[in-house]
Amino acid sequence: MTIPKIMVVGSLNMDLVVTTDIVPKTGETVIGNDFVTTCGGKGANQAVAARELGSDVTFIGRIGYDVYGKEILENFKSRGITFVDETPVKNVSTGLACITLADKDNSIIIVPGANAHVTPEFLEVHKDKVIDSDYVLTQLEIPIETVDYLATICKENDVPLIVNPAPASALTDNILDACTYITPNKIELDQLKSYHSNLMDDYIDKIIVTNGSNGCFYYEDKKEVSIGSFKAEVVDTTGAGDTFNGALVSELARGNGLKESLRFANASGALSVTKFGAQSGMPTREEVLAILEEVEHNN
Repeated sequence: MTIPKIMVVGSLNMDLVVTTDIVPKTGETVIGNDFVTTCGGKGANQAVAARELGSDVTFIGRIGYDVYGKEILENFKSRGITFVDETPVKNVSTGLACITLADKDNSIIIVPGANAHVTPEFLEVHKDKVIDSDYVLTQLEIPIETVDYLATICKENDVPLIVNPAPASALTDNILDACTYITPNKIELDQLKSYHSNLMDDYIDKIIVTNGSNGCFYYEDKKEVSIGSFKAEVVDTTGAGDTFNGALVSELARGNGLKESLRFANASGALSVTKFGAQSGMPTREEVLAILEEVEHNN
C-alpha cells in the first residue's frame, strides 16, 4: 500500500506541564507534584500522531529565536517529519502552552508567539507542497485568515481538508464550503453553532464530533451516528483529540471509509491517554491494529 502524504499546517508549542492534586483558586498557592517540558501544539501533536501511525508527514509552521524552537525542530527530525521552513521569526518566542494536570484532566493557557506568524503570505511561498499532499489537516491556533487561504488552495486543487476548530472561533464561509470535514468536540460544536446559525442545516454532513470516553459521532442523512470508544486506563488526556485527528486523516488518506477510519481514530485516542504526555503517548499503527483485532476477536 502506498504511504499516504499528509500535510499539517498549524501550531507549534513547547508545553510547560505541571501536575498537582489541587487546582489553585484565584489568589491561592498550592504545592505541585511534578514539572516537565514537552514538545506540543495542536498542529505538531497531530503531525506526530499521523507520523506514528505510518503516514509521510510534512509540516508548515513557525518557530521563534529561542531554545524551544531548536528543541521542536530536533524532535521533528528525530521522528522523520519534514519541516518546510526552519527560519525562526526574529524577536518572537516560540509558542508556549502552560498545562496543569489534575484529577485525570487538564487546563491549558496558550501563548501564540511565532504561531501568529503563520500568515497567508508565508503559506503562499509553500503552497506547492500543500497541493502535492493526499490530505491536509489544520487547526485554529494559527490566524484564521491563514486557514481561510489554506481552504482556498485546497478547494482550487481538489485536495481534501480537515479543519479541527480548536480553539473554537467563527469560521469563514469559504472554510466551511471548502473543507471535507470539521472535527469539533461537543463544547466546540456548541460554540460553532452560536457563530453559525446555518451550521446544522448546510454543513451537517461535514461534522464529526469527538465525545471523550464515549467515542465520537457524525451525521448521515441528518441523523446522528455514534462510533463507540475503547476502554482505557486514563493517565493523561493531553493530546487525545490531536491523536484522533492525526489518526483520522491518516486512515482517510489510505482510502478507508469514514466509519472504519473513525473506529481506528477512536482506538488511537484511547491508547494515547494511557501514557503521560501528548506526543510521548501516541500509539503506533501496529498498536492500534492490535487493539482493534483483540476487540473483534473478543466479540
